[in-house]
Amino acid sequence: MKKLVGNLMYGQSGGPTSVINSSAYGVITEAKRQNEFIKDVYIMKHGIEGALNENLIKITEDDNENVELLKYTPGSAFGSVRHKLPDFREDDSKYVRLLYLFRKYNIRYFLYNGGNDSMDTCSKIADYMDTIDYDVRIIGIPKTIDNDLPFTDHTPGFGSAAKFISNTIMEIYYDMLAYPKGKVTIVEIMGRHAGWLTASSALANLTGYGPDLVYLPEVPFSIERFKEDVKEVYAKKKQCLVAISEGVSNEDGVFISSSSGLKDAFGHFQLGGVASKLAQTVSNDLGISSRSVEFGSTQRAASHIQSLTDVNEAIQVGIEAVKGIVDGKHNSMVVIKRTSDEPYEVSYSFHDLRECANVEKKVPASMINKAGNGVTKAFIDYALPLIQGENDNKYKDGLQQFAKFR
Repeated sequence: MKKLVGNLMYGQSGGPTSVINSSAYGVITEAKRQNEFIKDVYIMKHGIEGALNENLIKITEDDNENVELLKYTPGSAFGSVRHKLPDFREDDSKYVRLLYLFRKYNIRYFLYNGGNDSMDTCSKIADYMDTIDYDVRIIGIPKTIDNDLPFTDHTPGFGSAAKFISNTIMEIYYDMLAYPKGKVTIVEIMGRHAGWLTASSALANLTGYGPDLVYLPEVPFSIERFKEDVKEVYAKKKQCLVAISEGVSNEDGVFISSSSGLKDAFGHFQLGGVASKLAQTVSNDLGISSRSVEFGSTQRAASHIQSLTDVNEAIQVGIEAVKGIVDGKHNSMVVIKRTSDEPYEVSYSFHDLRECANVEKKVPASMINKAGNGVTKAFIDYALPLIQGENDNKYKDGLQQFAKFR
């Protein structure tokens, strides 16, 4: 396949992570190295909406310092979005607009950095451009703290979120030790249908300061069984630490949380409130003092505790995306393959984007204990390498330094 000469467009989409900007760093720096084929890099402000609104940033030499800071910057430095594109066979107006912009800016390379829904967007654009025969290469760059993208061993963003969760769980546990008779503390962790993040709380048990009970959305949740589990732990320890996914549901698939009923652009219910609901249940039904803790956006925003492994892999998927797209890869997503457990090693390849879009990878049964209230050694062995190493964050006057683009 011939190599194209033109410009590259990059955007970020979906929920931010503490390392998504490391992928942007990988893309921008590798694009500069590929200057025989990539002349300019344009960044979409707020993802695909930035392209549709022609809200673009052209990266120049003046941005070099900020590009370096991307490795230490959480969130989405260029803004994110949740924007669902229609099927172009039913409504092609937005695709025609993108085509106009691709031609105007001579975009021959398009990279979109996100999770499941972002891969859907990326695949639709690729299919449309193929249909009208516009010569452009399109690749999805994986990103999600939820770790639920298929065909990849794990996703950039998960390792750092897992590191934050496991260490914060340890701190909560140690705080609980202050009193001879403690409470039931219920910690709510992100995870709609996949419980990877909540499972990562169990890594804290390697130190002896981890959760007593862990509940994932992969296992139907019973409030009655939950109360029995809590009573059993509390009777032994006079305290109990619970980690639970926001998306746990009963056997009928109904969320336990007090959902607001609101939905996002992709039809997903906004979750939250399961910990407070269960804490109230413990207090009322069991007569045990309880409290709830909701990590919220801190799970994905904690750049001060990034996993160096995660940062390096996030950079590398950006680099591999640019290398692959220049070499002719198209309608594909970069995937990480684990090639060795001891020592931990990975390689990078590509998978058909259409098979990656709108598919959720859940925690396998082999990683969940038989009681459905904890994880197995298989999960610990899988997740532990992903939280290793500390990034050398940049500080000034005791405060982190983040990238600030115009």
